[in-house]
Amino acid sequence: MHASLFLPLLISFLPSTAAETVLGVYIFSRHGDRTSKSTPPTVLTPLGYSQIFASGTYYRNRYISSSASSQIASISPDVVKLGQISASAPLDNVLMPSAQGFLQGLYPPVGNTLGEEALRDGRNVSTPLDGYQLIPVQTVTSGTGSEDSAWLQGAGNCANAISSSNEYFSSPEYNQLLNSTGDFYKGLAPVVNATFGADQLTYKNAYTIFDLINVAEIHNSTIPSSNLLTNSTLSSLAALAATHEFALAYNVTDPIRAISGSVLAAQVVTALNSTIVTPTSKPKITIQFGAYGSFQSFFGLANLSTVPGTNGMFSAIPDYASSMAFELVTNATASSSPSTPVDPKDISVRFLFHNNTASNTSELRGDEPVRDRRARPVVPSVRQQHRCLRRFGFYRHYDQWCWDWEYKWRRRWWWG
Repeated sequence: MHASLFLPLLISFLPSTAAETVLGVYIFSRHGDRTSKSTPPTVLTPLGYSQIFASGTYYRNRYISSSASSQIASISPDVVKLGQISASAPLDNVLMPSAQGFLQGLYPPVGNTLGEEALRDGRNVSTPLDGYQLIPVQTVTSGTGSEDSAWLQGAGNCANAISSSNEYFSSPEYNQLLNSTGDFYKGLAPVVNATFGADQLTYKNAYTIFDLINVAEIHNSTIPSSNLLTNSTLSSLAALAATHEFALAYNVTDPIRAISGSVLAAQVVTALNSTIVTPTSKPKITIQFGAYGSFQSFFGLANLSTVPGTNGMFSAIPDYASSMAFELVTNATASSSPSTPVDPKDISVRFLFHNNTASNTSELRGDEPVRDRRARPVVPSVRQQHRCLRRFGFYRHYDQWCWDWEYKWRRRWWWG
């Protein structure tokens, strides 16, 4: 498998150095907390809005503000320059609002002074809402409606990927879990029988059953037969759902199943390369919102799911508001003129992952403590990982398994 070429580059963790300059960044984020997929329409909750706003604020403090710890070279710190930023999300009730909430944290209102314009006739006009900044969010067609769909692959546009995922349901691995977990799921009937019939309480619906209970654990003051939801049961629900969804998102012998990860990798490479080649006309920060399946697909392709010491984090379902970032960094002396590009051979790419709302505390590496049973049962471990590799090595290894959606992938798989 080509992705195995990537593994040697993932072993060492390299922290940022004081001399380095961040030239650009690509961020891929999951949405914030939402209502259950079993009770559509699924919507972003106030908790989810708060999570995603906090994540945007974290990235502002890392990349944007004048006191940012890793400020992007020549980025506008207060008033957004629309040419420096690109944001996109599928059009639904969860991902699009999450993108908007994130951007509010990234570039918050600037107040009446910075948000004021003097007109020719002598009047001063202030931006509404204390200098609220309007940042367009591009609509992407892939993944539209995904948060109302129980099966994320079904919200995609590739019939071959859907067919590949369907093959999991006839695999020995699936049938073994279907049979061995029958009693476990049937035992949850008193908890979920208002939503799921007896014939639906099987491993086939591992994610939707987990999702319903997970949302109830976060939001409901009472849960039917809650005594059945022990810590062990909640952990098993999360682990089985993760196994189910990872198998639908990635298969080592059938790369088309991971099309969402392949497309994401191509988008990352294209965006970062544009930042290097045309630094004055292309965005310095690109933000994309998507569903957890794209994370799992990407992690599988990058062989992250097999990295020792991560306790299964890269095959688990990323928590709400999780995000990963790809930073273009250099230790070479960057010109004060943005039109003077850095020599590409002096550029590296750093990968970072926050399994939850991005924050200063999520930068720590190490095992998370056991959570209270009313907290979301995540399969946790290392909360953030970061590593660097040379820009050319990054592109070479990613090119082994990332395809451009409109051309190379269609040519290889759809045009025969």
